[in-house]
Amino acid sequence: MPKQSSSSYDVIIIGAGPGGYVCAIRCAQLGLKVACVEKGKSLGGTCLNVGCIPSKALLQASQKYEEAQHSLGAFGVTVEKVSLDLKGMMKHKENVVSANTKGIEFLFKKNKIDWIQGTATIEKAGQVSVDGQSYQANSIVIATGSDVVSLPNIKIDENQIVSSTGALSLSKVPKTMVVIGGGVIGLEMGAVWSRLGSEVTIVEYMDKILSETDEEISKDMLKILKKQGINFKLSTKVMSAKTLKTGVDLSLESATGGKAEKLKAEIVLVAVGRAPYTNGLGLDKIGVNFDVRGRIVTDETFESSVEGIFAIGDVIAGPMLAHKAEEEGVILAEMLAGQTGHIDYNLIPSVVYTHPEVAQIGKTEQALKEEKVSYKVGKFPYMANGRARAMNELDGFVKILADATTDKVLGAHILGAEAGNLIHEIAAVMEFGGSAEDISRICHAHPTLAELVKEAALAVDNRPIHT
Repeated sequence: MPKQSSSSYDVIIIGAGPGGYVCAIRCAQLGLKVACVEKGKSLGGTCLNVGCIPSKALLQASQKYEEAQHSLGAFGVTVEKVSLDLKGMMKHKENVVSANTKGIEFLFKKNKIDWIQGTATIEKAGQVSVDGQSYQANSIVIATGSDVVSLPNIKIDENQIVSSTGALSLSKVPKTMVVIGGGVIGLEMGAVWSRLGSEVTIVEYMDKILSETDEEISKDMLKILKKQGINFKLSTKVMSAKTLKTGVDLSLESATGGKAEKLKAEIVLVAVGRAPYTNGLGLDKIGVNFDVRGRIVTDETFESSVEGIFAIGDVIAGPMLAHKAEEEGVILAEMLAGQTGHIDYNLIPSVVYTHPEVAQIGKTEQALKEEKVSYKVGKFPYMANGRARAMNELDGFVKILADATTDKVLGAHILGAEAGNLIHEIAAVMEFGGSAEDISRICHAHPTLAELVKEAALAVDNRPIHT
């Protein structure tokens, strides 16, 4: 339960999401007196309560259901009369969320961090007001995360037109669902409800899905998801959405203009991105500067334009990823304690938790071409890997990009089973400035999916063994 034992602290952190709670724990470990302000009834922020954790619980559960229906027969496992218990699946999600949020409560108690429940306003540098009560701190950290954004003329009601939050708690499987946005959230949540029986159509303004991924990954992923039964309308914009008793009527148009098209769905999910959430903090009144995208401007120490006020996570520049916020939280805590820290934003892995998964780190091919960097490509397909065959996971490939002269790894892109785990070997090598040859000379256990990474590294030098 929320508890505060003082009104004066070394550090007050506003927001208990991944950035905020990790920063609080590291500050406490370093001997600082810490309070964390959270307006929600539980710790963990968007990620643990209505974001990455519950969505992964549903992705895992829906994948189990899909496997039981369609995939286990290939392994000689016969399952008859498979049925969906959506309430049970949602209960699994709630249990996972509860366990994680209670775990943070335990860590706060263990590290003697005060949790102040309420809505914070920064009155001035060194002073925070929470629901009318003032607290003092040498340093204030803003870690309030981000919120969903919608489109003009489309009102999210979390009933028929839902955000990712609403899509995590539908009481029944809709017969039809339209997802506006072909990014990470749109594909993940579209995959969940498609597996559970909904006819899903994804409408994307761009001419491809996952626009920030390597183009080859994007193209292959589109083919795979179409085979799984998801429909796509690319280069299409949504002009309006009208809610009716029978569903939602959407008016669509080509992104380049043209004749309007109608589309109807029982549920519409708006997944067009997120925006920094700094409402109500009073930052404009105390002189905190923002960039054109509404993000707090910070220097290399995460300090804002007002001395003593810092910011991390989704409210500042960089990818809106929980692990990015966590790293910033740790580094800032160490800086506040007189130590040093560093983060290389080029080496933050990102993962799409569909099936198969997508993972990437570093530069894409298109970026290297734009930067006129001379590079080599090494690719290796899942279908040529013994363990992948044993798992019936034949879709996808590993691609490693290396400097043509030095062989230094510049980027890696994986489409396939367990991509999110496989990417981290490459991340470690890149962190130490390693080469493709370094990866290829590491002995990898056989048979494992990790051998895909070794073979892709060998392929950079045109010497893969198994293709």
